[in-house]
Amino acid sequence: MSDQQTRTERDSMGTVEVPADALYGAQTQRAVDNFPVSGLPMPPGFIHALGHIKGACARANAALGGLDADVAKAIDAAAREVAEGGHDHQFPVDVFQTGSGTSSNMNVNEVIARLASQRLGKPVHPNDHVNRGQSSNDVVPTAIHVSARLALVNHLLPSLDHLALTLERRASELRDVVKTGRTHLMDAMPVTLGQELGGWARQVRNGLARLERSGEGLLELALGGTAVGTGVNAEPGFAKLVAEELQQTTGEIFRSKPDFFEGLSAQDTAVEMSGQLRTVAVSLMKIANDLRWMNSGPLAGLGEISLPSLQPGSSIMPGKVNPVIPESVAMVCAQVMGNDVTVTVAGQSGSFQLNVMLPVIALNLLQSTELLANAARLLADRAIAGFTVNEERIREALDRNPILVTALNPIIGYEKGAAIAKKAYAQGRPVLDVALEETDLSEEELRRLLDPGKLV
Repeated sequence: MSDQQTRTERDSMGTVEVPADALYGAQTQRAVDNFPVSGLPMPPGFIHALGHIKGACARANAALGGLDADVAKAIDAAAREVAEGGHDHQFPVDVFQTGSGTSSNMNVNEVIARLASQRLGKPVHPNDHVNRGQSSNDVVPTAIHVSARLALVNHLLPSLDHLALTLERRASELRDVVKTGRTHLMDAMPVTLGQELGGWARQVRNGLARLERSGEGLLELALGGTAVGTGVNAEPGFAKLVAEELQQTTGEIFRSKPDFFEGLSAQDTAVEMSGQLRTVAVSLMKIANDLRWMNSGPLAGLGEISLPSLQPGSSIMPGKVNPVIPESVAMVCAQVMGNDVTVTVAGQSGSFQLNVMLPVIALNLLQSTELLANAARLLADRAIAGFTVNEERIREALDRNPILVTALNPIIGYEKGAAIAKKAYAQGRPVLDVALEETDLSEEELRRLLDPGKLV
């Protein structure tokens, strides 16, 4: 860059050239230069959480006498702008940076300090003022918890509830549609579509409940432990006051961790939450794949349902339409499962008093949450809510299902039933017709015993 495009900034290591219009300073620029790895900045939700934290810290420091009221007010106002997403483009530091996340913490400190300085008309220091009573080592784990908690309650839980409600509504609508059940992908005893969708809904509800339970751990914050967990340079009462301030701005009942050494050195809560996200992904992939099978065809597959036609399915085969939403959801689920592996490995990287893979934990935890929230709504609104049922196709397959003979086992025995099923399948005839020939049961009794509607 030419001299006209940059300005000179100084930190403890000397001077560095920074883009002239950047709100950040020297330490951020060093990180940008040092980590040209992925082009992925930290997730916006993580940056917004840091904004909430810095504002809460400023208010707490002012209340404890550690910051002048005018400085704290300027920092708080600038931090709110960051928390509201007003400066997202000012946070370019790559995810794959120093393992403590110090570069991102300083990026936020520098941006807030510059905004506060402009507002106040006098210098506000990124370390002495904005970072007062804090260390990257407790701020970044706190930001992981705050950002993950807000993403969970504001996005993922409502999306999963929407999906469950959609499934429950469709299950009620389709409670009387009887179809062939399948185990091992082979014909089995009948079920209703309502029962099938009800099972999916329960999967989603169970996943939602697991997330709610694990999400309670995200309310505990490491802030106050500072560098190694001892709380050096933080005023007594600072951690508790910051948690109370965060409650006011986020609506979540945050509280200090009972042990700051655990809060800095371990990320077990994040690992647990990632595992629950993976479980939800497993559920959604099962649902997506069932929908793909049920929609398959329309002639040579199962053809039980028709998913909404959303776009042409082939660049060479005219008229082909594919199950694009379930496919998209399945890919999301695969990504979330991979993210969980990353979080698991990163969670093991707590060396003595600090975990040193914090940024990648934040990235994967927040990405999984966002992906699942978006996928759940897609699945609900563009697949499940609008699919139609091909009842004639379902009825035809059900009438010819030889496994219905299972209902006769208590009367004629397993061996006799197996013989009837094999003959019905080999001759392509309904079980009822073959059973009339092979047993002494009347047609009336056979119709009663083999009625699929009663078998479900």
